[in-house]
Amino acid sequence: MLPPSGLRRVHRTSGGAGSACSAWLRGGCCAGGTVPWQGGPVTDSVPAEGTVPSAGAAEPADWLTLPDVAERLDLTISKVHQMIRDRELIAVRRDGVRRIPAELVANPTVRKHLPGVLTLLTDAGYDDEAALRWLYEPDDTLLGGTPAAALGGDQAREIKRRAQALGF
Repeated sequence: MLPPSGLRRVHRTSGGAGSACSAWLRGGCCAGGTVPWQGGPVTDSVPAEGTVPSAGAAEPADWLTLPDVAERLDLTISKVHQMIRDRELIAVRRDGVRRIPAELVANPTVRKHLPGVLTLLTDAGYDDEAALRWLYEPDDTLLGGTPAAALGGDQAREIKRRAQALGF
């Protein structure tokens, strides 16, 4: 089943450089750069045909650069990079610079439920761009109008439930 964003799951190894999947080690899967059930080259998640989002749709109003986030949270820039790797924050490239939506960083901390929601979205097959689109998808049933805005209020658990349901 495809995630609502139109992404398709593809085969990737969990290890770092020089690692291989267990099927490849048995002489199958990745040999030749294809996955038998996929039939194409091994790649990162990509939008399925015809699902390319329109530019500017579902975007946050304000952005922070990584040094701005480090200053706001009173952390080093390397700690901010670690938070992004650990899925405590979400960062996407805009105009060649990695940026974080400003409303996801409360003055002294990150939104309380954001790391959990990001983990659930990743488990459902969403990459950073798709997760950002989902967080800023307009929804009239939520206070604040988007899941990202609702994370700061009483509906944070509802947002986590909705993100969890995307995996099924």
